[in-house]
Amino acid sequence: MFKIKRICCIGAGYVGGPTCSVIAHMCPEVHVTVVDVNESRINAWNSDTLPIYEVNTPTKTYGMGKGRAADLKYIEACARRIVEVSNGYKIVTEKSTVPVRAAESIRRIFDSNTKPNLNLQVLSNPEFLAEGTAVRDLKEPDRVLIGGDETAEGQRAIQALCDIYEHWVPKSRIITTNTWSSELSKLAANAFLAQRISSINSISALCEATGADVEEVALAIGMDQRIGSKFLKASVGFGGSCFQKDVLNLVYLCEALNLPEVASYWQQVIDMNEYQRRRFACRIIDCLFNTVTGKKIALLGFSFKKDTGDTRESSTIYISKYLMDEGAQLHIYDPKVLKEQILLDLSQPHISEDSRRVSDLVTVSVDPYEACRGSHAVVICTEWDMFRDLDYERIYDQMLKPAFLFDGRRVLDHLHPRLQNIGFQVETIGKKVTSSRIPYTPTAGDTRIHINPEPPVKKAKV
Repeated sequence: MFKIKRICCIGAGYVGGPTCSVIAHMCPEVHVTVVDVNESRINAWNSDTLPIYEVNTPTKTYGMGKGRAADLKYIEACARRIVEVSNGYKIVTEKSTVPVRAAESIRRIFDSNTKPNLNLQVLSNPEFLAEGTAVRDLKEPDRVLIGGDETAEGQRAIQALCDIYEHWVPKSRIITTNTWSSELSKLAANAFLAQRISSINSISALCEATGADVEEVALAIGMDQRIGSKFLKASVGFGGSCFQKDVLNLVYLCEALNLPEVASYWQQVIDMNEYQRRRFACRIIDCLFNTVTGKKIALLGFSFKKDTGDTRESSTIYISKYLMDEGAQLHIYDPKVLKEQILLDLSQPHISEDSRRVSDLVTVSVDPYEACRGSHAVVICTEWDMFRDLDYERIYDQMLKPAFLFDGRRVLDHLHPRLQNIGFQVETIGKKVTSSRIPYTPTAGDTRIHINPEPPVKKAKV
């Protein structure tokens, strides 16, 4: 029986670092080495200041599949380097999220560059980690998924990796499949989670139009054991490096396999997420008397969720874009995101055509009270716990009146009556707006948000 004695992890990112740390801790007899092309990242891991980086198989930004297909140039480069320096028997494991049949491409590179006494087996072992709880997710996983060839050599490699995980994971939680099933399972898992968020966000729009409360609806449907309560939290939309990237990769895969109806189905998950962001921005503009030009708006939270400094695909970026398009003066506070990162995100070409506009319209604050002082509205964009404990009476006293508070994450539900007694005009996701009508949300094709007095009149059927 082959036993793994040495592990080399290529990539010291959010997945590579914690994964190998847990393996080294749980398997003291295994020698674990982590390498990365970024020397400063390795130095940070070896210091008292650990880096916060996220592993990523990026989306292509050029050529065929631009904006949707996975960019595998780094995976290919790793594969070529592995076959160049390796000898003997090696198990090569995909850990990053990759498209279906990526292992087949890696195997072709290995087979085309084979040399005497070299035997490389390829496995798929996708990660199922959530940012902020990576170590806990590794030590107490819902499941471990390992995919490999349905050959004797492939099964031998699968068993060797199973032996590593069995040091701390019960056998009942280790699933073995073929390679393709493993690769697709990771994409499908993220697509299903994103789908649930878009589904409850679609219901939140309906709740605002009817007087229902999306929190009550989510509780009612979540108690159905067939549905469950997880990922039924309405918000300004999902973000992060995985959900949008993986759903778009799934869309591209379906189109490439001539499955247009399936591609269209999953594309709607992304479209609904974008609609939710635009809709929330429209609601802010509508409540502020249909104009935010020159008005100070405080945005609390910039990371895509609490307990991380990751801003990739954060909904706050897009809400900021829509408000900047209308000339709003944004004052942004986040307890973990650096000023340089915020300005960099808002200066991207697809967010702001002129980076000088960002310096004119955006101020990054180091204190939430400073961000809110003199503002027309406070907008909670990230569910940081500290936002529950702010002195909102102090904030109200320093704001222009009427003072608006937009709770985009439903973190202040328990405080809404008190906030209204203080004097705030409170608006939140998934509850009927205080005005007599629902603001019209323009389509994604509009370059700017124009709030019309009424939705467009439908033509009468003849």
